[in-house]
Parts: sequence; C-alpha cells; structure tokens
Amino acid sequence: MTIHSDHPFATPEGERDQARRLRGRLGGQVSLWTAGAGAERVGLTVSSLMVAPGEPAYVLGLLDPDSDLAQRLTRGDDPRCVVQLLHWWHRDLAEMFAGLMPAPGGAFGHAEWVQTGAGPRLADATTWAECVVSDTRDVGWSVEVTCRLDEVEVGEDDDPLLHRRGRYHH
Repeated sequence: MTIHSDHPFATPEGERDQARRLRGRLGGQVSLWTAGAGAERVGLTVSSLMVAPGEPAYVLGLLDPDSDLAQRLTRGDDPRCVVQLLHWWHRDLAEMFAGLMPAPGGAFGHAEWVQTGAGPRLADATTWAECVVSDTRDVGWSVEVTCRLDEVEVGEDDDPLLHRRGRYHH
C-alpha cells in the first residue's frame, strides 16, 4: 500500500475542467433549497447562487438538472421553494441533501422543519427566503432557476457553512 499526498482518483492536472476550477475558487455560503410538503418534499444543497437586488429582488441558482428539486421546480405546477443559508453545524445535512452521505430514513428525518407555503424550512435556519420560480433555463450542465423573493428573513451568520474548492470551511 502506498500513501499518496494527493487524491489517488483525482483527474490529472492537465485534464481538469477549467470552468469548474474557476467556480471552485469563488467560494461562498452553502444554501439548502427545499420545496413540497409531506412525502412530496425535496431538497438540494446549492452553492452556486446569487441574489439580484431590485423591486422585486431575485435569487438565481444553478441546480443539478437530474435532481428531484430541479424536476419539481421546472414542472411549473407548484413553483415555490425555500432557500436557506446553512451554518457549520449543518455540514452533515448539506452532505445528505447533496447525496454524498447516507441519510437513513431520508435527509428530512435528520433535522427539525417548519412547513411553510413555499416548502419546508429548517427550524434553526437564521437566514431564509420563501421564493416563487419565475424562470428556468438550461445553462451549461445545470438548470438555472430564477426565483422572486417573496419573504426574506436575515439573521445572525456567526458560523456560516462555506464551500470553496470542493471542501467545507467555517
């Protein structure tokens, strides 16, 4: 057995996707997007997002087009969702909703939720927004979802969950 200083399955330096590497260097706070109610709840960890201030204001997110959340939000029958910013203590939950960590019983069973008209909201989320999808389009390998911000709560962000270059930071 050999101990490597780098990841043994990493794509070789010269073959790495440069756009993905650029995105990874931008970093930012990790969000969790959720929608639905009861057995129809879906969610996805999203770190590629931005807020466009204005009257009204919007949030734009890049979602995995194969995710249950993207499927729900692009159907158009109930175009509402909740966008919540995660804290460091939510990192396991972020991994579960990203599909990178096992979630026995489902990811929603690993936190406490408040059901809103736009979908489930983490009970301990301090910053969140209830949104209505206004537009979706395919962009690169993602689906861009543009949402009008209907209700916004901005709270403390003492220990935000940050994502940069494929790793969580705080």
